[in-house]
Amino acid sequence: MALTPYAKTGRLTRRAVVAGLVMSLPAAALAGDPHPALIFMQKVAKDMLNAHRQGTIASFKRAILRHADIPGIADYSLGQYQDKLNPAQKQLYYDGVATFMSRYFADQSRQYPVAKYEIGEAAAADNNEVNVDTKVFLMSGETYTVVWRLGWKGGAYKVIDAKVLGFSLVYLQRGIFTSYLAKRNGDVGQLVTALNR
Repeated sequence: MALTPYAKTGRLTRRAVVAGLVMSLPAAALAGDPHPALIFMQKVAKDMLNAHRQGTIASFKRAILRHADIPGIADYSLGQYQDKLNPAQKQLYYDGVATFMSRYFADQSRQYPVAKYEIGEAAAADNNEVNVDTKVFLMSGETYTVVWRLGWKGGAYKVIDAKVLGFSLVYLQRGIFTSYLAKRNGDVGQLVTALNR
């Protein structure tokens, strides 16, 4: 059974929206003294835009590994099966999660060109996290808002989630993974193998 990243919702599909995430980051330096989270988002933007131009799994994976909290996202995505991950499989699993995310961005992002994007303010969230809003304008004329959630990890900001059309992408990924595991008696080894194919 293949792992299917996202299902349709309304006129815009989640697939289209996720593809737009690649381009929803700030394009230009902000005036004044920007919040450190916005400075971080500018770095993410540069790397994700470069990955978008290349359109390869490898280019997206480099950006994702550099800027996302892969261990945190990967652990959360296991849900109730976290304790079934063999420590010896952990790094392979984390790598597989990064590959899964990268493959999806590489496959889908080119199909949904973005006309422009605007970045909002950085706002404090729970657990010392920061939310950064961006508004994405597609070439089709449709728009949507992405709320990026950043956490302070190891002395730097990391992307820990993004909400699109009200849906948490990390939560959706967890649904995919836990559904896959529920059909396999919680055998995380099978998920690790599937993610690294």
